[in-house]
Amino acid sequence: MFAFRETAALDPDPRSGSRVEVAFTDASLDLREGDRLAADLAALAAAAGVPFARLNQVHGADVVEVSGPRAELPTADGQVTAARGVGLMVRVADCVPVVLADAAAGVVGVAHAGRRGVELDVVTRTVERMRDLGAADVTAWIGPHICGRCYEVPATMREEVAAAVPTTYADTSWGTPALDLGAGVTAQLAASGVVVTEVLGCTLEDPRFHSHRRDGAAAGRFAGLVWLS
Repeated sequence: MFAFRETAALDPDPRSGSRVEVAFTDASLDLREGDRLAADLAALAAAAGVPFARLNQVHGADVVEVSGPRAELPTADGQVTAARGVGLMVRVADCVPVVLADAAAGVVGVAHAGRRGVELDVVTRTVERMRDLGAADVTAWIGPHICGRCYEVPATMREEVAAAVPTTYADTSWGTPALDLGAGVTAQLAASGVVVTEVLGCTLEDPRFHSHRRDGAAAGRFAGLVWLS
């Protein structure tokens, strides 16, 4: 169920009593909308001890504050909360899942950074919304995503995105134009003063994760998760 889980990522803070828990699921769960979703969400909530708030992700830069799961999903690509007893979820299948936390402030967030989201800087917007809630020392975990050696794009697209985020400029391992979205996200977080931990794994190459580039329309979704215990 979990390809990565950090249950003591940040020490409990005596002022807030908070401990951040971070996880990335694997391909044993399929968290895309569909027949399996309800059962997989229930299994995930049982394993983590909290329900998870989801988003209708549209490759944009809107960020919402949530207090719990909603029947009608908010349309956004980032979400933040200071609520206990609820987790945040970001779902991906090649894009970059970003999990964010400030345990001392008791504030967490997630962001979905695909090509367009990196270009629009959704991660910085998510950090800013967390700071509006009182976050100061934010830590980020960048989850598994398609790497710059595999994410082939047209040359014009590479030029367009790299004009906005220069660190995304890359070549595939076979010498064609590519984008390194992870490098772009890392640079954006660093510019916001966020400490970054990278959870390794290229979704195209690693069968532990769902990949749209590898599996096409049949691809499922895995998730980045964060919650405050």
